[in-house]
Parts: sequence; C-alpha cells; structure tokens
Amino acid sequence: MAHDRAGRPARVADLEDIPHLVTAYYSRVPDPAEPAQQVVFGTSGHRGSSLDTAFNEAHILAVTQAIVEYRATRGITGPVYLARDTHALSEPAWTTALEVLAGNDIAVAIDSRDRYTPTPALSHAVLRHNRGNPKHQADGIVVTPSHNPPRDGGFKYNPPHGGPADTTATDAIAERANELLRTGLSGVRRATFTQALAAAERYDYLDHYVSDLPSVSNLDAIRGAGIRLGADPMGGASVDYWEEIGQRYDLELEVVNPLVDPTWRFMPLDSDGKIRMDPSSRYAMANLVSIKDDYDISTGNDADADRHGIVTPDGGLLNPNHFLAVAIEYLVANRRGWDALSKIGKTAVSSSMIDRVVGVLGRDIYEVPVGFKWFVPGLFSGSLAFGGEESAGASFLRTDGTVWTTDKDGIILALLAAEIAAVTGRTPSARYVELERRYGAPAYARIDAAASAEQKAKLKKLTPDMITQREIAGEPVTEVLTSAKGNGAALGGVKVSTENAWFAARPSGTEDKYKIYAESFHGAEHLAQVQAAAEEMVGRALAGD
Repeated sequence: MAHDRAGRPARVADLEDIPHLVTAYYSRVPDPAEPAQQVVFGTSGHRGSSLDTAFNEAHILAVTQAIVEYRATRGITGPVYLARDTHALSEPAWTTALEVLAGNDIAVAIDSRDRYTPTPALSHAVLRHNRGNPKHQADGIVVTPSHNPPRDGGFKYNPPHGGPADTTATDAIAERANELLRTGLSGVRRATFTQALAAAERYDYLDHYVSDLPSVSNLDAIRGAGIRLGADPMGGASVDYWEEIGQRYDLELEVVNPLVDPTWRFMPLDSDGKIRMDPSSRYAMANLVSIKDDYDISTGNDADADRHGIVTPDGGLLNPNHFLAVAIEYLVANRRGWDALSKIGKTAVSSSMIDRVVGVLGRDIYEVPVGFKWFVPGLFSGSLAFGGEESAGASFLRTDGTVWTTDKDGIILALLAAEIAAVTGRTPSARYVELERRYGAPAYARIDAAASAEQKAKLKKLTPDMITQREIAGEPVTEVLTSAKGNGAALGGVKVSTENAWFAARPSGTEDKYKIYAESFHGAEHLAQVQAAAEEMVGRALAGD
C-alpha cells in the first residue's frame, strides 16, 4: 500500500539535514567488524548513508586505494575518469577519491567546468579515450547512488570496457577495501586536495558527449518534426546537458526544472513516503505527469541520468517494460547500420512482450540476470544491439552498429522517445497500444514476501528440481530456470514459465524479504493467481517440502 502522501510535495520535515549529513561523512568512523558498516558492492557499486556509518570518508579512502591496486594488477595505465552527481555526499566522496588517486600518482580526468557528470557521459569518455589509446587504457569512477534518497552516497567503478564492473572485480575491490579498514587504513596513500586538483587533467565531458549525439540519435528528425520536448533532470546531473542539447541542435526543448538542491525539496514523495528520484515511479514523476499536455514528449532522468521516464499526453507515464518493447521494435526497423545477427538483451524479469516483439522481428533474445553489467560485453563488441532492464535502464548501439555506451543511458532513451514520435507520427504510448493489439496485453507486477536471511540464502541456491509443481494458475509449467538463458549466469533465484505467464523470485539484497516478479497475458485476475502460486511454490521450496 502506498504512503498516504505519495506523489504529493515534500514537507520541511521530509528534508535531509545536509550539514549534519556531510559532517557525519567526515566524523563517523566505521567498525570493520560490523557487517552493515563494511564495503559491499551491489549491482551498482557501494551505497549507503554517512548517518548509518555505511558511506564515510574511511570507506572511500579504502575503496579508492583498492581500485588503484586492482587496476595495477590488470595493467591499466591510463587515466581514471572521475565523475560525480548532485547528491550531497557525492562531492565530499569525489574529493576524497581525487586525493587518493593523486597520492598514488594516478592521472585523473575531471570535469573542466567543475560541474556534474551523468553516468553515460563517464562511460562515453572512457570508451572515447580507449579507442585511441590501446596501450594505455583508462577506466572510471562515478560517485553516485543513482536514484536513491538524498541521505545516500554511492561509489561505482567502471573498468576499461566503460560499463559497470563485474563481480570478479567488485569482489576483489571490496575484499581489499575491507582489509584496509581493518588495518586502520594502513597502506592508503593520499595527497592534499590542493595538490590533487593541481595535478588533475581537465576533460569537457559535456561537449564530447553532446557533440557525439548525432551518431546515436536522429536529432534532425526531432527538429524537423517540431517535437516539443520537456526534460526534467529531477535535480540531477543531466541539468546542463539538456540545456546544451536543446540549444546546440535547435530543438523545441524546455528544461522544466533546472533546480539543483541536495534536499530535493521540489520532489514529490515516492510510494514509501521517501524522496527518491526514480523516473519509473508514477509518484516521483507526479510533477512531470501534471504538465504532460504542455509537450509532445516529456522525459525524466534520475540523479546520474542512467535511467529514463517517458511521459506522453495520451498515455501519461509509460511503464518501463512498455517503452522497452516500443523502443526495440522501432530501433530494429530504423537502424539500417546494425548487424542483422546482433541480439536484443533483456533481464530475466523484463516483460515477455519483448520476446514476442523480437521473435517477429527475426532477432534473438539474450536474457540475463538482473543487473546491467551482464550487457556490457555484448554492447562493447556490438553483438548486442540493445540492452534493457525492467527498472528503466537501457542503452543501444550507434547508428553504424558500434558501441555508444556500455552503461545505462537515460538521455538517449529520452531522445529516442522524441525520435519515435517524430518519425512515426505517433507517441510511444500509442505504439504500445498497437503492440498489445498484435501480441496481447500482459499484466505485470512485482510484490514482496517476507524471508529470513537463511531463507534468502537458500533461495539463491535453488535448483530446478526443487520446484516440483507442474502447473501455475491452470497452465502447465514449460520451464524452470535458476540460470539465465542468455549467458548461463545464476539468476540468484528462480524463474518459472508457462505458455502465457511466468514468475521470478529473487532475494532482496538489503531487506528481510524476497521479490516476486510476475506477468500474465491472461489479465490481472490471472496474474493474481500466478502471484499466489509463486508464493506457495517458493515457500514450499524454502521450507524443504
């Protein structure tokens, strides 16, 4: 059930005390014996709050030194591209990281404008450097907790492929960082901020990224059709980028909210009553939805612009799964430079509408576990034309079939929505209605169920033979998977399918619960039956029945 003020403006009592938050970053020292205060890399880096002693100066000193040592073992000798978003803890952590990198004599490329840098611009910069420097490859660090609330900080490492690091890298970095914490940071080398800033290289992230957009987006079509585009950076790192895109390419584009405020006081509350910059949430996007009739296409991005939200006058906020299906159908038909053998990447918990669309297009689906890192090798090589996940994160190739970014790019997905409207004359919402006419109308939802730490661990280790039921909501089970069909990687849970429905269950990384994703092409009532069957089947498996 949603919070009683979800979608409504934040009150003063909802706002974070920013001085207190930043002071805690420097003053609180983590206990390395306390699991909640250790360095832990999730699907998108290490995240936490200084107020919980989970994201403090000691953590960033240790993680940055661990990255320095890791890259040395991999022979990475180029610069580190260092970026930050607009969260209150991002600049302090960015400063700490810069000092450690300089203390280790690592060349660092920072924003020449001393402004914020979206995650996709960081990925673009790393790839751009490495194309011309095969012997001295660069990597990157993005200081961002993405769409998380204002109290959180985040720290993400991107190796030379430009995308999120895989678990082999993050496990090694986290292990070394926690060892440094246990030894009182012995072994951490650090310069003063003045020294570090003087040694840093300046790189114009914004200019290089925006100048290159015509290689991936049909901006001429958007301009020619006179598409009125409203862009909401949601107080995040894309604020300067949207302004520049509109001016440079002479688009009818308005930045509907140019404000940057670390309290995010202008944000409506999310479903749980927290301030969260999630462009896939109808509550967080309430401001943009309220002015949907003022523009042909309205878009939102989270704090580091790696996610997208699409709003249209005729459909309101699109479900992320719906837009992924529309985007894929349009791109495959309109990107003539793409290799006909390149595949379409989706996560195992994304809508099966994508499978139906891609099947008719004659392409192959590449299904992976949750996490964008699984798309990185394919996007880098060009064997994946598109990679998208259910939580409104995606990227795709340039028009010539070569890599654009290997991290999620909410900016190009937003521009794609405008391009679709310009080229086809119909909004993405209208195009999704047409997909439903052709392929059926799926009902999709995610619910949570309680689970102890022991049960969550057991869920991760499920094998197909532990799911003994052969029917879901009146349909025979056709497939039980604990590994992804695309790359064989463990799902960290289980996915059970029938001809017209499926569910997937995976443990939460931070709470005592597991998540059940489910979908049915037989409507909402059948979906509820699938969800009930999922809880029963997983419950039996966890109980050992």
